[in-house]
Amino acid sequence: MNKLVVSPSPHILSKNSTSNIMFDVIIALFPALIAGIFFFGPRALIITLVCVASCVGFEYLTRKLMKRSNTISDLSAAVTGILLAFNLPPAIPIWVAILGSFFAIVIVKQMFGGIGQNFANPAIAARIILLVSFSTYMTTWAQPFGYKAGVDAIANATPLVNINSANTLDLFLGNVPGCIGEVSALALLIGGVYLVIRKVINPIIPITFIGTVFVLTWVMGENPVNHIFAGGLMIGAIFMATDYSTSPSTFKGKIIFAVGCGLITSVIRVFGSYPEGVSYAILLMNLVTPLIDRYTKVRPVGVVRGAK
Repeated sequence: MNKLVVSPSPHILSKNSTSNIMFDVIIALFPALIAGIFFFGPRALIITLVCVASCVGFEYLTRKLMKRSNTISDLSAAVTGILLAFNLPPAIPIWVAILGSFFAIVIVKQMFGGIGQNFANPAIAARIILLVSFSTYMTTWAQPFGYKAGVDAIANATPLVNINSANTLDLFLGNVPGCIGEVSALALLIGGVYLVIRKVINPIIPITFIGTVFVLTWVMGENPVNHIFAGGLMIGAIFMATDYSTSPSTFKGKIIFAVGCGLITSVIRVFGSYPEGVSYAILLMNLVTPLIDRYTKVRPVGVVRGAK
């Protein structure tokens, strides 16, 4: 005899879990890590390991002190550590990297309730805090292959300073000064394609974000190809603007969010004092995500607008 089971929703469960999704993100970040080590030497790996260990350690201790269940096994802290490291110059002092991990995990993530409750991407917020607080360390760019000369860093300008005259192939491959994980557009695109194939991210945000920067910088008389390959645009659009908890959930909302990111990034890059604007753009759009969701939510079938 068949049994009728009555239970609350959800009635259809996915096989996906937070740890599975985060593991896919870690796999997708590997090409950029390999590129970072290739161009900047073993220090790129050291900074990445320090950030991962610090983020996992801070998450464990914070949850312990707050008497909450520990969440380090969901791998989200490890992903935050990798993303933070990828947004740091390879010559950054170790203690600054640890301090950035503290900001990301304790202040931005755990103080607001942990994964899914944070108001902004923890790695983005930590990068901005470090950039404002330790601007000299955060803007000392290492020359690719400088480690072969036996020095930690040979200071150089970011290609965004002279974006229109930069070599496009070097920007695409990553043979330019910059942060550990943002220099190689090729490696980041490989990771992005993997995430789309695995259905971890919806491509609408990265495509719209990058497309908006391309169109606007072209209209402003800049080199649009160099702009989309340079700086933190690829890592920001693919890995950080797509954060589930800090980006809109509706299709219209994702479009608005991504266009806003592209608009702010373009304006800061072309007219602002800073050569890079991706981090600020994502953070600002993170803050208005609840408002975007509110005005783009889908009405249930049969509900009349304005009806009480």
